[in-house]
Amino acid sequence: MQRGIWADDLAVLQAHAVNGVIRSHKLKELGVAPSTISARCLEGGTWQRILPGFVLLHNGFPTQLERSTAALMYGGPGSMLTGHAALAAHGHRRSASMSDVHLLIPADTKRTSAAFVTTERTWRPPEPVVRGTLRCAPVTRALLDAARRTRRRDECRALLSGVVQRRETSMEELAIELAEGSSHGSALPRSVLRELTGGAHSVEEVKAQRLYQQSGLPAMVHNGVLETHDGKFIAVADGWIDDVAMAWEIDSLSHHFTVPDHEATLVRREHMQGHGIIVVTHLPRTIREEPKRVLHQLRQSYRLARSRPRPAVRLRSPA
Repeated sequence: MQRGIWADDLAVLQAHAVNGVIRSHKLKELGVAPSTISARCLEGGTWQRILPGFVLLHNGFPTQLERSTAALMYGGPGSMLTGHAALAAHGHRRSASMSDVHLLIPADTKRTSAAFVTTERTWRPPEPVVRGTLRCAPVTRALLDAARRTRRRDECRALLSGVVQRRETSMEELAIELAEGSSHGSALPRSVLRELTGGAHSVEEVKAQRLYQQSGLPAMVHNGVLETHDGKFIAVADGWIDDVAMAWEIDSLSHHFTVPDHEATLVRREHMQGHGIIVVTHLPRTIREEPKRVLHQLRQSYRLARSRPRPAVRLRSPA
């Protein structure tokens, strides 16, 4: 056993810790007396016990990184973050606000859930992805593990569609993972995935589709590719009524992520209008708060579109 390291020698202790987390056993090996560890972890002390057998070398609120680090140390070899904890490590800011840590552990490992850590034994662990000092499940697995623990449909839609929009996974990858993964808690994500594969790429578009069904207007094609009659690409429309060449756009800045993306959307709409397409635009908030006005404007625009000669544009046929 090493001797001569004082509990106040924080730099030395931090060198043996990972992101400020250290095993109690390691502190003892370094010569810190058990009574000192206990005293430092009492209320008002300078340390805290973050999980059974693990100490955080400060007394402030643990960060997401510190909690995730402690969870992985607690889970042991073969464990990895999944769910929101993994999504946060992959760079998803919304998930970073979630306090609990979901941990995958090998099926032959006995490790119970503790404090903020929920352990899940798995017979099909994915190949982990390392993010800094953290072992994480790949995005698709982490996303569906988070979705399986979501209770509200809107939250589940936002979660799945948001990651798909960032192109970090696809509907096909999600469908495969759902088919091969645990059925526990999968009913809601399965239902939401069926909605999203119906053509909508975001929560806003799902809500818009549902409202449009009340309009009495002809069937709308969602995310259809528009082209000239000689095959030149025009745009991809959020919604398209082919018999009158009318497009319906859901104007959400959060959907387009950045100001340049949003400006590109405006240019795209001007391009559609330049080909004679009537473009109707609504904000998600308007669809949510003023559905009757939205339906009235859609019907009015449809009558206007039907009253003028149809422009020479078409919906591209699937390859």
